[in-house]
Amino acid sequence: MLTRRSLLLAGAIALPLAAAEPAAAGSPRGDNPFTLGVASGDPLPDGVILWTRLLRAAGPLSARPVEVEWQVALDERFHRVVRAGHTVARPQLGHSVHVDARGLQPGHGYFYRFRALGEISPVGRTKTAPPPWLDGGRLRFGIVNCQDFQNGYWPAYTGLAAEDLDVVLHLGDYIYEYDPHSAFADRNHTTPQTPGLDQLQTLDDYRARHAQYKGDPALRAAHAAFPWVVTWDDHETENNYAGLVDEIDDTGAQHQSPEQFARQRAAAYQAYYEHMPIRANLRPGSADLRIFRRFDFGRLARINVLDTRQYRTDQPGGFPGDFGLPEAGTGNANGTLTGEDQERWLLAGLDRSPARWNVIAQQVMMSRTKLPNPTGGLPAILANLDQWDGYAPQRTRLLKHLADAKVANPVVLAGDIHSSWFSELKLDFDRPEQPSVAVEFTATSVSSDFPAAFDAPLKAVNPVLNPHVKYFDGAKRGYLRVEVAKDLWQTDARTVDTIAERTAPVSTSASYVVEAGTSTLSKR
Repeated sequence: MLTRRSLLLAGAIALPLAAAEPAAAGSPRGDNPFTLGVASGDPLPDGVILWTRLLRAAGPLSARPVEVEWQVALDERFHRVVRAGHTVARPQLGHSVHVDARGLQPGHGYFYRFRALGEISPVGRTKTAPPPWLDGGRLRFGIVNCQDFQNGYWPAYTGLAAEDLDVVLHLGDYIYEYDPHSAFADRNHTTPQTPGLDQLQTLDDYRARHAQYKGDPALRAAHAAFPWVVTWDDHETENNYAGLVDEIDDTGAQHQSPEQFARQRAAAYQAYYEHMPIRANLRPGSADLRIFRRFDFGRLARINVLDTRQYRTDQPGGFPGDFGLPEAGTGNANGTLTGEDQERWLLAGLDRSPARWNVIAQQVMMSRTKLPNPTGGLPAILANLDQWDGYAPQRTRLLKHLADAKVANPVVLAGDIHSSWFSELKLDFDRPEQPSVAVEFTATSVSSDFPAAFDAPLKAVNPVLNPHVKYFDGAKRGYLRVEVAKDLWQTDARTVDTIAERTAPVSTSASYVVEAGTSTLSKR
């Protein structure tokens, strides 16, 4: 019987691209348009986004649309092609490509590639989400964030690419906006159109910076190995921005009005979309782009991916650098990290979830954190008001909802702070004897710096000031590796000893588990 599926298969196998050998793909010649590699993301049971951006090492493409062929196959040599088609890489979107490849089988691994301008891309691997009815199995994923190119190399990504994972979550700070100033000669940032501001402003600025980061071979390998689910934090646009409010410390030429910052945010958001394997509806020139979304992995896990930058109110208190009095956060009754619409969306998704584990994947640490004043002066205790500590009433509202609605096995994921924190979340953090409402895993950075002088003091004071924190490490860079089964969640801190070299072995620094129904962390 001739079906739509058999017609697609027949057309795919007939494409000339199917005969090419993958070993010839992605050659390093200056005229090769696949210098940024390939990526996939936002996996669904029947589909996945396939991404590339055409950019030659020898220079940009002409300002004309380019036809791009794509294929999805069951084998790396593309003898068994199951989906294929054509799309157009348009100069208005930086010659980026986003193919929503549908009609795939749930819970299945695939290979994919592109052809354009007579060249074949590197081959990527991807995997669809399991069927929605599947109750059980396992989910393995990685968590990464904060990869300052100038601060060092990315051996963590080499280690990540070698893992056995279903998906990778990136929780923000994919690029950094700062001017060139690296201690490594080959890691200086691209020079923006207006150097000296220590920030990017134009679409060309952001495109060049994203392309520089994507050019790193370790990052390209990690993208090609698994589908990714991404969300942004602040540095993809500008440090510590909130909604359309510029960074509080900006003065002079750095400072922008909301109208000026909206233009900068539109450029940043478009460049982010152009470089990410994300399922989103971009309107070029718009300062708005919805990226909060959710993914179900059978009935095992629901992952709610938040955006805590685009809709947030300004950090309370007006303190330089956003470290200030904890009372500014506890009194921030009208403050929000998510905005009202996203908060309603999150709560509805939690209430209606069929999943065994309910995950909130977002940018900044939710756990209350008392920080001793590093100057030794007054006030003796500070809070990071750029995190949920600055928006304590909303945090209380969310945690109370988790408890009252009896949301099954809630787990919060975070990044941003360049260090590892494994914590139990309480309705009242001043009563550590209370049962936990949820657990939180905050991943260290891939390469961004955590002040070495703070590591030992925090390890010393956490048992007293922050007893709900069961594990902390600010010394090492890396990622988290998670394995989820029906009755057990395990998180491993996978770290490297140095980012001063391109290669370094990855080891497990800590391993903690959560038994379903407990919201309690136990050392493995």
